[in-house]
Amino acid sequence: MAGPTTRQRGERQQESSGPPLARRLGRLRLRTIVILAVAVVLVGAGSVWVLYGSSWLRVTRVPVSGTRVLTPAEVRAAAAVPVGAPMVSVDTGGIAARLRRELPRIDTVEVTRSWPHGIELKVAERTPVLLIRTGRGFVEVDREGVRFATVPQPLKGVPLLRISASGTGPSAASLRRFGTGRLTREAVRIAGDLPRPVGSLTRTVLVRSYDDVELELADGRTVAWGSAENGRAKARSLTALMKAASGARHFDVSVPTAPASSGS
Repeated sequence: MAGPTTRQRGERQQESSGPPLARRLGRLRLRTIVILAVAVVLVGAGSVWVLYGSSWLRVTRVPVSGTRVLTPAEVRAAAAVPVGAPMVSVDTGGIAARLRRELPRIDTVEVTRSWPHGIELKVAERTPVLLIRTGRGFVEVDREGVRFATVPQPLKGVPLLRISASGTGPSAASLRRFGTGRLTREAVRIAGDLPRPVGSLTRTVLVRSYDDVELELADGRTVAWGSAENGRAKARSLTALMKAASGARHFDVSVPTAPASSGS
């Protein structure tokens, strides 16, 4: 009987040399997946340790910028940034909310991580446009009507509110109709619309009624402003009028399309 052919012997050797190619590839893919999974776990664990467990990324500095009246120390104290805590765990939104709550003088605040060790506090303080006299001193009011601080002495360059309503006549009727609160808000609107040079010269915003507001300047000149309506137009008219009639003592922009001046 004839023995096996060369082809048959080759096929038998191939069958006995190992598992099929598909099985080998399957085992290789499984091994690769296991290795990748272990690597991902190790990298993740390492990242968590670096962020939370190590001393490499912890808060050590709290720089403050943008202060004018407030001091950096006051801002840091109110912010209460957890120095020594992991940078990634710091609640920046909570710090910003706490600053606005504890320091009403702050208008806006930005709290950012300055890697690897800083929590940066950028603040913008409110600018007073009007002062209201109280028993405790003078309350600062910004152009949005926010009363944010009380100071013992009037600030230079910030006008003082004075509501002067007699017991009879239009001023009394205006006070009864609008009340002190509304008249105060209208005065704040006017102070916020004043041109910067005029605002710094204004000593008093005198409110006689809703539509009868007068500015008393530091050099004795006066401005009839009228109501708070059309404030920007009145500001433009007043600026032009004061340049054209620099020697006048009284200006009237209550009707901004027909401004007038008088005195010398």
